[in-house]
Amino acid sequence: MPFQAPRDAAVIDIGSNSVRLVVYRLEGRAIWTVFNEKVLAGLGRDLAKTRRLAPDGVIQTLQALKRFRAVLEAVNPAETFAVATAAARDAEDGPDFIARVKAETGFSVRVLTGEEEAHYAAVGVLAGAPDAEGVVGDLGGASLELIRLNATGAEQGVTLPLGPFSLASPGAGFDAERARRLARERISAVAADFKTDTFHAVGGAWRNLALLHMRLSGYPLHVVHQYEIPANEALEAARLVAHQSRSSLERIEGMSKKRSETLPYAAVVLETLIEQLSLKRIEISAYGVREGLLFEAMPPRVRGLDPLIEGCTALGARQGVADDLGVALDAWITPAFRTLPPLFGERDGILVSAACRLSDVGARLHPDHRADLVFEQVLRAPIAGQTHAERCFLAVAAHARHATNFHPPELRTLERLLDPAQLKRARALGAAMRLACDLSGRSPSLLVHSRLTLDKNHLILAAEPGFADLLLGEQTSKRANTAAQHLNLKSKIITG
Repeated sequence: MPFQAPRDAAVIDIGSNSVRLVVYRLEGRAIWTVFNEKVLAGLGRDLAKTRRLAPDGVIQTLQALKRFRAVLEAVNPAETFAVATAAARDAEDGPDFIARVKAETGFSVRVLTGEEEAHYAAVGVLAGAPDAEGVVGDLGGASLELIRLNATGAEQGVTLPLGPFSLASPGAGFDAERARRLARERISAVAADFKTDTFHAVGGAWRNLALLHMRLSGYPLHVVHQYEIPANEALEAARLVAHQSRSSLERIEGMSKKRSETLPYAAVVLETLIEQLSLKRIEISAYGVREGLLFEAMPPRVRGLDPLIEGCTALGARQGVADDLGVALDAWITPAFRTLPPLFGERDGILVSAACRLSDVGARLHPDHRADLVFEQVLRAPIAGQTHAERCFLAVAAHARHATNFHPPELRTLERLLDPAQLKRARALGAAMRLACDLSGRSPSLLVHSRLTLDKNHLILAAEPGFADLLLGEQTSKRANTAAQHLNLKSKIITG
């Protein structure tokens, strides 16, 4: 599918704890965050005690929305979604608040039901990881939405009063035993319907728990999306947080004061979910309700595309200089690499296609620094649909595309997340991309006159009659030798 012209879309999300504006750049299936502003207004802070919205939270939310209105008038996105969740849904004065928002800011806010919130959270998880199965849990300030994912999509979801504001003891500090008792009572009522191996955690509190686990375990790649935690390790981290004082949590690097107030409740809920749902692993999703709204609004043919390939296509199109180079490289390299033993199961072909789309990233950078800069960018690019190991694989391939000597910036990270065979295959793929680009001058129209194949002993490069002298020079031979060595093969050049 050809690269699509970008357009902007915005989501205003009025939650129980925060109100947020996110402006996205949509490039076909690819979703990029270009502006993200959050105010921790605590709109639902008083729900458990008064059943009404917090007065100061209402004032802060309205102030934030007026600012968001000014931003959106300047940005002028193609479409804007404005939604509110548990606080506005459950508060007695919720309808009055929504009417006031309309009168004072002009925003027509859609109040999502609990089932709708669960649905959009699940759709958001699928937008970021289309093969996801298990149970999605979206934890907000006042509620937890649970919904099951299977091969056909999302099932019916439920909402439970398990957010920090619903578990807090009115007028008192964090009471772990009370929170744990309420969590067990409320989750046990639905636990039989949501037992699963994999739990997809959505929400800022659980993202903070994941960052804390990264620090505790010395994990080298601080990318939250699709970060996996074994359930036993997640349980240890949750129990650790639940036993910390607020002052101790505030001393953690990057932990805000307001987040430290709510994090122990999130830890107790996760602890209870692990125990009652028989979870084996936790996978963090950086995508949720907001991305679910955007994804569901896309045409079905766009939703069916692979997010990794589409994200890499968009990144390559923005930074490259040779149109359609990635597609041409994919057609040239994939048939040969398809004959190799798979190292990522069914994902090998997707990774080759994605890497080819990144082949021109770095074309505008200084050649002395290009390989390292491209490596860092690919490793941490906010592109969905890839595990952390796959991020490393693509970063190595992108580095090898630009450099023969392999001295990447974060070798420790690579050695922890890739096995030696995967690391070597990534270097071979990068070398094959470099071979193709140097052979053709990054021109798809020249590349089609040559062919790459592999047999048991050789990497074979051949040119069509009349093109051997134009394509198969000394530089080409050197590049072919390098690619062959990474595959434990010898190169063979066929000139006639």
